[in-house]
Amino acid sequence: MNKVISVLFVFFLIGCSFTKTSFWTQDKEIQEVKKNTKIIFQKKEIIKKEFNQNFVLDLKNSDLDFKKNYLTNNLGIENLNAEVSKRSKFKFSKIKDFEYHEPELNFDGENFIFFDDKGTLLKFDSDFRIIWKKNFYSKQEKKLNPILTLANNGKLLIVFDNISKYYAVDLKTGDLIWSKISKNPSNSQIKVFKDKVYSVDLNNVLRCFSIIDGSEIWNFKSENTFLKSNKRNSLIIKNDIVLINNSLGDISAINANDGSLVWQLPTQSSDIYESAFNLIMSDLVSINNDLVFSNNRNEFFSINLTNGVVNWKQEINSSVMPLFYSKLIFSISDEGYFFVVDSKTGNILRITDIFGNINKNKRNKIKPIGFITGKKKILLSTNSGKLLIINISDGRTEKVLKIDNEKISRPYVFNNNLVLVTNNSIIKLN
Repeated sequence: MNKVISVLFVFFLIGCSFTKTSFWTQDKEIQEVKKNTKIIFQKKEIIKKEFNQNFVLDLKNSDLDFKKNYLTNNLGIENLNAEVSKRSKFKFSKIKDFEYHEPELNFDGENFIFFDDKGTLLKFDSDFRIIWKKNFYSKQEKKLNPILTLANNGKLLIVFDNISKYYAVDLKTGDLIWSKISKNPSNSQIKVFKDKVYSVDLNNVLRCFSIIDGSEIWNFKSENTFLKSNKRNSLIIKNDIVLINNSLGDISAINANDGSLVWQLPTQSSDIYESAFNLIMSDLVSINNDLVFSNNRNEFFSINLTNGVVNWKQEINSSVMPLFYSKLIFSISDEGYFFVVDSKTGNILRITDIFGNINKNKRNKIKPIGFITGKKKILLSTNSGKLLIINISDGRTEKVLKIDNEKISRPYVFNNNLVLVTNNSIIKLN
């Protein structure tokens, strides 16, 4: 419990392009996977057994937070309908190496935006129809199959890619406002805060840009760039402080206005250089004055945002972003166990096996991708194309739905529909 560690996950260039006959398919019934309730345990140091499994959560919470805060990666509680039975698809050509990428839909409240392998931006309305379609890449740039990371402030869509280009687009019309070339490709989440844009590049340098014209205002080098990360770094903003993780797992708090260092927490010993390519860390998440995250080295911890002091640590082996639920934290381990943790003390209240319904011969190959939380249910996506519906009260998996044969993105809720991204489609569930 005494180590804090970092993240590094290999992620490659991928590509996709929309076909000339792209369309939404007709609604189809979703197949429910047959249950196999036999639970398989393996002898490993990480937790692979249930704990206090008969503990039932009281879901009559009056302090649930339904508000999302993208600056802090706090997804809040979704008002979702977990009784999905039909789906339709918007198809595009297959994305190569999709399993190594972290694609994210970008929402402006009324619409959402995604992209294809040539860097084409597509904005969908509430009825999932395309509002506009724009591409700002040359023929040579399109051949590089740029991967885009998106953020918006309600008026401008900010785009960073993995070929060192970044630009701003009018969110309403799709018209280009400005375009720049960076010194290095972006390799992180990006955030828009006040009149500035923040991104961490491939050399672990946090860069702050003007949202007005894209000019660089300041930068902060968080570590020696000898070890580069292929996994997207996490970035959040709280109380005018930018918090990032780097390739070595150090957590840095930087003043959002001038780029000065507030505090830095080294979380890994010097042998990181030998083991870094096996490390995966979840995204950072903050609520109140706490910063939480976990990793695939069986470590989960909470840090005080003001001074970087560790509040507590726990043994949870998870590379999936945790979520807050009232005064609790939900985490799902890489082995398929649902952890309920007291956010103040770090005490584990319950552990339940949510992969118990998965065929035992396939279980070891299945990994969680991401999950969202409703008032009573959790929806979890996996790398095997399955969507699990989990009862929060008792921690049991109620249904396993087959969405695709390969990885699906974490779930999103848009216009009372669930939305997922696969390697060749955007899927709408209702």
